[in-house]
Amino acid sequence: MAVAATGFFDGVHLGHRQVIGQMCAIARERGEASMVVTFWPHPRSVLQQDADRLRLLTSLQEKRERCLACGADRFEVLPFTREFSRLSAEQFVRDYLVDRLGVTTLILGYDHRLGHDRFESPEQMMETVAACGVEPVRVEAFTGAPGMAAISSTQIRRSLFEGDVAAAQAMLGYRYRLCGVVVSGNRIGRTLGFPTANMQCYEPLKLVPGNGVYAVWVDVLGRRCKGVCNIGTRPTVGMGNARTIETHILDFDEDIYGLDLRIEFCARLREERRFDSLDALKAQLRLDCKKADEIIVA
Repeated sequence: MAVAATGFFDGVHLGHRQVIGQMCAIARERGEASMVVTFWPHPRSVLQQDADRLRLLTSLQEKRERCLACGADRFEVLPFTREFSRLSAEQFVRDYLVDRLGVTTLILGYDHRLGHDRFESPEQMMETVAACGVEPVRVEAFTGAPGMAAISSTQIRRSLFEGDVAAAQAMLGYRYRLCGVVVSGNRIGRTLGFPTANMQCYEPLKLVPGNGVYAVWVDVLGRRCKGVCNIGTRPTVGMGNARTIETHILDFDEDIYGLDLRIEFCARLREERRFDSLDALKAQLRLDCKKADEIIVA
């Protein structure tokens, strides 16, 4: 027997965490398990709805970790296919939630959708859930500060595309992060006195913040260090380069090629731009490192 919440939960932001929190509280009261039920891959990638522009805030593993950290007892993943997308709300609740997963209570967010049905109102959707023998509980939208719009994954993606990592953090409730492996670059940073770790993200669809220079926390080799991350095409030293994610780690001089790397975005320092000379670029990099060292706090 379980109390469940369903959805894609991309980012596991503060709105999602309100839903999960209520789910866990009700489950504790009733002595039942709390269960997040999600889908993979993203519906847009299966239904080809602007799939070329789809970018995710969390990989499946990140989503699992964050949902369990919020208190959920179980994390269930249902494969999303075209056939699955054609299920009605009633079929989904009866066949999957009740028969397969033993759900007794379903927590519904303010903008929740079930199946391919186009319900005229939230009340109609709740009536359908109740008719399947599952108690529906609706959670109101989480807005954060008074006067703010309801928090959504779409809003967070927009902020990150614009490089506004502070706004994204306020909606997520944690610093946005990228995880990947350090790959070989052209080592230009080392010749300038600022060696960088060139990252390739593990999740191909992971959203990379907009081009710019950022103050970041870096986790590598079991250590947590401060760093400066440049996202972009390196216009001063590049010649039509592809977009890269390069991080200079402060007070660090280890060979980490091929190793895991995680960066957490603390603040945007400036936009990426072309400098007239390498000396001008080096002077700016020194300023970037100084500023990052000053503003990054635990």
